[in-house]
Amino acid sequence: MDIKLFLIKYSEIAIKGKNRYMFEDMLVHQIVTRLKSAEGQFSVTKTAGRIYVEALTEYDYDEVIGILTKIFGIVGICPIVQVEDNGIEALAADVVAYMQEKYGDKAFTFKVMSRRARKNYPILSNDVNAKLGEAILMNMPNTKVNVHDPDLYVYVEIREKINIYTETIKGAGGMPLGSNGKSMLLLSGGIDSPVAGWMVSKRGVTIEAVYFHAPPYTSDRAKQKVVDLAKIVSEYSGHIRLHVINFTDIQLAIYDNCPHDELTIIMRRYMMKIAEHLAKENGCLALITGESIGQVASQTIQSLAVTNEVCTLPVLRPLIAFDKQDIVEISEKIGAYETSIQPYEDCCTIFVAKHPVTKPQLKFITHSEEKLVGIIEPMVEEAIRTEEIIEV
Repeated sequence: MDIKLFLIKYSEIAIKGKNRYMFEDMLVHQIVTRLKSAEGQFSVTKTAGRIYVEALTEYDYDEVIGILTKIFGIVGICPIVQVEDNGIEALAADVVAYMQEKYGDKAFTFKVMSRRARKNYPILSNDVNAKLGEAILMNMPNTKVNVHDPDLYVYVEIREKINIYTETIKGAGGMPLGSNGKSMLLLSGGIDSPVAGWMVSKRGVTIEAVYFHAPPYTSDRAKQKVVDLAKIVSEYSGHIRLHVINFTDIQLAIYDNCPHDELTIIMRRYMMKIAEHLAKENGCLALITGESIGQVASQTIQSLAVTNEVCTLPVLRPLIAFDKQDIVEISEKIGAYETSIQPYEDCCTIFVAKHPVTKPQLKFITHSEEKLVGIIEPMVEEAIRTEEIIEV
């Protein structure tokens, strides 16, 4: 079928009360912005609890569906035919024409589901269902009605105009981007952090990201891998500003001056300090990490408590209670997994100790960090001053 119109469904936005219009406007803005990358021209309109996307020119159907399914706030995309209200007989003819063009002589069971959003419509919904179902049966002999478990539902929404559709393509869900502030994602080349960024972004949070690079111990391919992961996340989250921090001198200073079983924790604390500095400098209200309880030595409850101590901003850990397989499944779903498992090491894995401490105590960690006083501060300042910013 030559579909030109899409009904956009949302969920949580509908219960926002007097603020609902603001969330709807944010969603419309996101749709308009994202569709600028698609071939063709589109109109996005909002009317009475419904958002419509109309193709004004020729366009690529699969491309548009691919874009819309990655916009947070959308729970369903319905390719629809919209007809004028010319009475029930004309509506029956329109529904039959739609079904015949879309399904031809295929055999299937169906159920008509009409909804009178316009309550002054003179015929009750049950009577509309019966009339339209009868028309389909008479004109499409291979079909049968099944009100309990049909192969498809025929939806008819009676508004100022009447929407007819049988398909709802699942959207990404969540909340429109920009509705919940901005946060800084600590992005590595692993599986977890891209998923964490995706999950927080799904709740309407705009994200920036910081990557800690350690040349020559980590290669340019490792850096490019992180850029590639940021691009994948940005298909959902929108534009990401990626801050690349040269962490080599800082890591070497920690390696040379601190106990090796504490390396990971102390390095992590300095990463959080730098990330928080960048976050505050760029208007971010929280940090995001991909940590999960007990997954590695630096992610035990004791380690997380010691790491948190250096932060004044909230630290969002959306994966905190996830099993690894749960995280892998989301990584595969968003298209990041194959990139994440490429064998290019990041700075954390290069400098990991053979026997890292799993239950660090803050007093011992801060005592070890005293050895860095006067050495590491200028290195941190230089790392921040020389950051590389990549717009993704």
